[in-house]
Amino acid sequence: MGRRIASLEDDAAQAALIRHIVTSSGHECITFADGERLLMTLREVSFDLLLLDWELPGQSGRDVLEWVRANLDRRMPVMFLTCRHAEEDIVDGLGAGADDYMTKPVRPAELAARIGSLLRRACPGREPMGGPLVLGGYVFDCAARSVSCRGQRIGLTPKEFDLAMLLFRNEGRIVARDHIVAAVWGREISPMSRTIDTHISRVRSKLGLTAGQGVRLTPVYTHGYRLEIADRTLR
Repeated sequence: MGRRIASLEDDAAQAALIRHIVTSSGHECITFADGERLLMTLREVSFDLLLLDWELPGQSGRDVLEWVRANLDRRMPVMFLTCRHAEEDIVDGLGAGADDYMTKPVRPAELAARIGSLLRRACPGREPMGGPLVLGGYVFDCAARSVSCRGQRIGLTPKEFDLAMLLFRNEGRIVARDHIVAAVWGREISPMSRTIDTHISRVRSKLGLTAGQGVRLTPVYTHGYRLEIADRTLR
């Protein structure tokens, strides 16, 4: 099952490269261009790993790390991706609570390997990557981009499939609307648009996501949506 990873990077080209590496490894990647926005999101949304650039206008990656270690679960892995390569910088970053430190330019294979290592240490015992996502009687085949329930295949459009996968991967957690937009559409959507709600309605209807079916999808006022397993025997 993919993990939810936040990337703090204000250079658009670097942000795109990091996102590509992360998503190619089977994870979700939410990119932030400034530390203030990431800190606001961290107050409402949980992540499995943070990738932080150091030098940013306003709140730096170092500032974000200090807040995270003071306010969130200290077991959450944090890695610096930065141009700062002096020994004293590396020592300072690790001493402040970072779990790993990688200097730019980013080396894709090495970054993917380091991400995998950090996640294995932070989340021991979880299922290996690459297999189907099985939850609540639903089976998502990521390679074929298909979903079935109790042996019956369910037809979803590409966007509906991406949205359903996002919700199922984050079972039990609130998925913020901004997160949905970034992960599924990858672009800005007007706050007045009904696009997200329309797709949510279709996914709920096609997959039968109600308490009576053992899996429910509910809105969380002003935040987003949460998918929950109502019948614990279906986990």
